[in-house]
Amino acid sequence: MSDIIATEKANPNTTDIDISSTLEIAKMINNEDLKVAKEISKNLDTIAQAIDIISTNFEKGGRLLYFGAGTSGRLGVLDASECPPTFNTPSEMVQGTIAGGDRALRYAIEGAEDSIELAKEDFTRLNINENDTVVSISASGNANYVTEILKLANQARAKAIAITCNKNAKMQEYADLTVCIETGAEAITGSTRMKAGTAQKLVLNMLTTGAMVKTGKTYKNFMVDVKPTNIKLKDRAIRIVSEIAQTNYNTAKITLENNNFKVKEAILQIKLNINSDKAAALLKENNGVLRKVLENYSSSI
Repeated sequence: MSDIIATEKANPNTTDIDISSTLEIAKMINNEDLKVAKEISKNLDTIAQAIDIISTNFEKGGRLLYFGAGTSGRLGVLDASECPPTFNTPSEMVQGTIAGGDRALRYAIEGAEDSIELAKEDFTRLNINENDTVVSISASGNANYVTEILKLANQARAKAIAITCNKNAKMQEYADLTVCIETGAEAITGSTRMKAGTAQKLVLNMLTTGAMVKTGKTYKNFMVDVKPTNIKLKDRAIRIVSEIAQTNYNTAKITLENNNFKVKEAILQIKLNINSDKAAALLKENNGVLRKVLENYSSSI
């Protein structure tokens, strides 16, 4: 029994889940979920190191590339897909690849996680180099697909990060850094879409959000690089401009409508009383970091 991966063990706290009331079932699952954040808190130093690696590579023009199979792969694709609307990043900056391709997002692809050939094909397709950060995600950390990805990352001299829930994961042998969240036995034995999946989702949120903050994609805690693609996001953009530029909602709305909803430029136009061209030029001079523009402009007058 000692050789069984912790995430595959039976959980003594939920042994009677199949004969419990609906409320008791919910409580059991919730009690297990409450343990996830606590386990993550033990790994914040390592997570911070991962964020620094990613943000440093972003500044070199590198990419963040997630790889995983099953639930882990889906979570990587999800996190990557949310970066463009949230931070207005180009689609290639953060990418998620799931073993077995896009069909595997909806359907289980037999043998995908065990395929070294699929790993080689996916890695080669992305033309990975030394400025990129490769993140393999796996609850067990033993699948051939994610392990091979990290081996290939080593060969390409890319930074290699492993995210796992197994302290004995094989893939950590090939990682520059391993984030191991020991979530233990699941409420339903072996169902790593539960606690392990939740842990992975939380860590991925921290990696991308932290790296975007480090590279100036926010001002204070506002997403000033938001890409307003719908009514909700346009309203959010207007409220962000109104708050930071200390103006009314209507002024912020008109300014954004006139500059094609460029949030940072609108803030500078209102706050510094300049036109959109000047705002764009100031942002370009400061690598798009709004705080730098405001600090530099204030110190020069």
